[in-house]
Amino acid sequence: MNPSLWLALLGAGTLISFVPGAGAVNTMSNALTVGFRRSIWGILGQQAALLVHIGIAAAGVGILVANSPLAFDLIRYTGAAYLVYLGVRKFLQKPDHGALHALRGAEGRLTMFRRGVWVNLLNPKAVVFFLALIPQFIRPDEPLLRQYGVLAATVVVIDVLVMWFFYAGTARSFRRFTRGDRGQTILNRTFGSLFVGVGALLALA
Repeated sequence: MNPSLWLALLGAGTLISFVPGAGAVNTMSNALTVGFRRSIWGILGQQAALLVHIGIAAAGVGILVANSPLAFDLIRYTGAAYLVYLGVRKFLQKPDHGALHALRGAEGRLTMFRRGVWVNLLNPKAVVFFLALIPQFIRPDEPLLRQYGVLAATVVVIDVLVMWFFYAGTARSFRRFTRGDRGQTILNRTFGSLFVGVGALLALA
């Protein structure tokens, strides 16, 4: 991949990562629950899902999904339902400082990783997006494997940096609100509503 093409990919990937979505909400929620450092496991799960989406688009399966209303709707509604489920559970969560501190130390890395995978994997827009994005940065007359490797590495590194240092970092400024019951309730309902809202947009889009 030539330098000018890579810079274009860098710019596009950065803009896309900064657009708020389910991944950003999940990252901020994790950072508030388990802390800035441990939130990386949810972010890594989201990246694993991105790699799957890139692989699907590269294999051409994304074309079938994009052109099949039934398959697209099945993935779309499943993803929306999962986000709404996460949102309702978060919205109804009771303020409990003892449980909160225990959760910060007890929630497993695998749990956060798995949730991150599902949050990004059940997003049909990602399949369609990468289906549109990948051809713009791939030259068929050059080695494909190396180009896909550069594209995947660039997208993942950008998204990790944005999710961790911007969204998880931003969440740290809200940590003081979790010291009181009222603050916990407000944050739980805020992030619960955000998950439900993203899920609703996904279902209606």
